[in-house]
Amino acid sequence: MAHSAQLRWYPISFAVAFLVLLPLSVLVLSWGEVDGEIWTHLWDTQMPRLLSNTLVLVLGVSVGVTLLGVSLAWLTSLCDFPGRRWLDWALMLPFAIPAYVLAFVFIGLFDFAGPVQSLLREWFGSGLRLPRVRSTGGVILVLVLVFYPYVYLLARSAFLAQGKGLMEAARVLGQSPWQAFWRVGLPMARPAIGAGLALAVMETLADFGAVAVFNFDTFTTAIYKTWYGFFSLSSAAQLASLLLLGVCLVLYGERRARGASRPASERPRGKALYPLKGLKALAASTWCGLIFACAFVIPVLQLLVWFWQRGRFDLDERYAGLILHTLYLGGMAALITVCVALLLAFARRLAPTRPVRAAVGLANVGYALPGSVLAVSIMLAFSYLDSHLVIPLSSWLGGAGKPLLLGSLLALLLAYLVRFMAVAYGPLEGSLARIRPSLPEAARSLGVGGSGLFLRVYVPLLVPGALSAALLVFVDVLKEMPATLLMRPFGWDTLAVRIFEMTSEGEWARASLPALTLVLVGLLPVISLIRRSARRIGH
Repeated sequence: MAHSAQLRWYPISFAVAFLVLLPLSVLVLSWGEVDGEIWTHLWDTQMPRLLSNTLVLVLGVSVGVTLLGVSLAWLTSLCDFPGRRWLDWALMLPFAIPAYVLAFVFIGLFDFAGPVQSLLREWFGSGLRLPRVRSTGGVILVLVLVFYPYVYLLARSAFLAQGKGLMEAARVLGQSPWQAFWRVGLPMARPAIGAGLALAVMETLADFGAVAVFNFDTFTTAIYKTWYGFFSLSSAAQLASLLLLGVCLVLYGERRARGASRPASERPRGKALYPLKGLKALAASTWCGLIFACAFVIPVLQLLVWFWQRGRFDLDERYAGLILHTLYLGGMAALITVCVALLLAFARRLAPTRPVRAAVGLANVGYALPGSVLAVSIMLAFSYLDSHLVIPLSSWLGGAGKPLLLGSLLALLLAYLVRFMAVAYGPLEGSLARIRPSLPEAARSLGVGGSGLFLRVYVPLLVPGALSAALLVFVDVLKEMPATLLMRPFGWDTLAVRIFEMTSEGEWARASLPALTLVLVGLLPVISLIRRSARRIGH
């Protein structure tokens, strides 16, 4: 039974949970009225292709990120070979490159008129042609190179956490390194690999920018085209609900596959177990180096070349406006999200009742909602509020009777809040959990309470976690394309929107300037992640 001190946290946690339930309920209610003509057209012309493309994309990316992530994690965590020390952290750097940036770089490089094929035709004759990069295989390859770090990071941590004793026990029992991997290492790391794979699949389902660059139709592009092509917000919401169903199935499958597995409890190991020599060492270095080059080095170098050729001439007042809009949105979203997530973390700590725990858990599922799904559902809800509440009330008060919520900055910030709540909540909850209850109790015994307790005890200890949370949300907002593209107010273009506009016109070089800016900003949380990982291994 909750006492009065705990009850005060109920309205806060329930209100935030309601913000997440709002888009979900709107998607369900959108099926109350179905436009038969639009759905007939979609089914006759696009739906079979959308289903097959999405399924092929998910399967291809799943296989690719698993192979790359697990193999790279095994090599860098258990094997010793030339370059292993720097590749261990360098293989995380592709986290900083948005999928749509790598997509237009690959097309610009490997398209028929691109520099690679043009150079090969000069060397080997005009009849030489590489496989088409604008293909299903091309988009799968790009998404695999962007999303493999999810599996790599979690699998690497799982392999390191297995300790030295388990692998040595397998060797004593006559197992070769390959057999020890299949029979001991891989089964124990399966929950972590499954969690990383689920994140990669959800990002694949939610991706809009990369598939739009490749002109590869999936549910996310269909939502955009239905909204702006057929001007049917309800039909777009219905498509979004089908996409959300796919995300829920992925989460359910990952939870079921994880089962009752428990992580290894041995002390983490930082040193490699298997020193590789000769051809094996060369093969390991080549494989890891090739992935790092394709996923990070080559794209960044090409962006720099394009920037020097054309992008630097776009450094004008308009670009300054794009920077200001992007920074303002990122800063506002980070501030709001961190503040709300901090309230949830305190609610979970100070009122650990079942209703509060359920509400906090529900408030954090927004990260599983693709940006396009959130955009459609929030705009549908705000459209209803405008037409049934805001406009009648404004007319009654003698106002202009115009919609205020639809297409507003408030709607976009709400989408960011719901989408990235879990990103901010994780670091804040971890920081709060490290504060022992004895500290605030000692402060109360000395007569410090209320706001003084929060400012003098909690704030100094929560600053590192709050800064990490704000940085993560800030960078995620900067790279978020679907929600920003669909919901931005008139004139509020950002770097991500600029990239979409330039790549839609095939202006790869002009897209290099905003792309390089996003990559450089995206490196900040990746470097923080690398340093945190290094500290854990060092301990």
